[in-house]
Amino acid sequence: MARPDDPARATTPQDTASRTAWFERHGPTPVTEIPAHWPEAYRKVVQARIDLIEANKDIRLIERPEYKRRWSTEPWEKREAAALRNWLLDAAEREELWFEERDGFTVPRPLTINQLADELRHDDDVQAVAELYAADHLGKRDASLATVLAAVIEAEHVPYLAALRYKDSGLRKRAQWEQVWEQQREEDRTGKRLDIKVPPKYTGADFLKHSYWSHRGKLDVPKERFISYPGASLESDTSLLLGWAGWNHRDQADALVGLVRSRVEDGGWEKKDPRLVPLLAGLREVLPWVHQWHGEYDEEWEGNPAEEFQAALESGRADAELSENDLVAWRPEKKTRGRQKKSE
Repeated sequence: MARPDDPARATTPQDTASRTAWFERHGPTPVTEIPAHWPEAYRKVVQARIDLIEANKDIRLIERPEYKRRWSTEPWEKREAAALRNWLLDAAEREELWFEERDGFTVPRPLTINQLADELRHDDDVQAVAELYAADHLGKRDASLATVLAAVIEAEHVPYLAALRYKDSGLRKRAQWEQVWEQQREEDRTGKRLDIKVPPKYTGADFLKHSYWSHRGKLDVPKERFISYPGASLESDTSLLLGWAGWNHRDQADALVGLVRSRVEDGGWEKKDPRLVPLLAGLREVLPWVHQWHGEYDEEWEGNPAEEFQAALESGRADAELSENDLVAWRPEKKTRGRQKKSE
């Protein structure tokens, strides 16, 4: 048994700091005395080992905690929180939640966090897990299901639109990636090999939030659970609007077209409402992939999805009197920092 706090083993402040830092970092309590309840024969063996360590500087060196197998594990509270959070996220990702039947077709259904909570509140297991998570890990025993879902989903979504994901540096890289994708599509169409340059990889500094970076990485590969639509909620329910990251590109485009239509027809938004611009910009971004993967007649769809969504984009742009450059150039308003000046 090593005795990391033995004065004979540390004679400088650096040694003392080294002795205690390992225990502070990993959480275990150092054992400084041989437990009295151990059998006497075993206590003698341990004492002999301690004496040998203290007498031999070479052995003393390799017996220091930093050179031993750590056997460190995450605290139970942290593991429990992760298990409860992942269980709730799996429940919120159930496929049937994110589709609905409309006019004889199965269509994607965006949901606000409040609506998602309404869909899940009759599930006793969801309620029980949410209550446990709220009490033990949010410190809010009486938190609503919507509050719990908002907390667990907070770091599990990525916005649908590039301008809502990246800083300016990331948007410049995104533009280069889009050029490469178009060149690759041209190669597929013509069979002619092009000299395509490798686009730059992303870094954490290119994203507006660390959670976006953690889900996308240097190649911007989606690994998030949910798509978010900031600013697209109605005044009657301002909780974050979400989509399912399991939607394919056709579903994503369908969801955006549906949002634009519902906001105008049911939400009271004017056709020139500025809040529609990012939704149309998002439709523009996803359309190249819809053309690539869903650009032919679809019997289930009873038409060509890409052509229909392209027409919807052109119609939305015409109604809002927007050019394609207007959609490309759209940026969210930057939040101001600091105290507001007092009016004189």
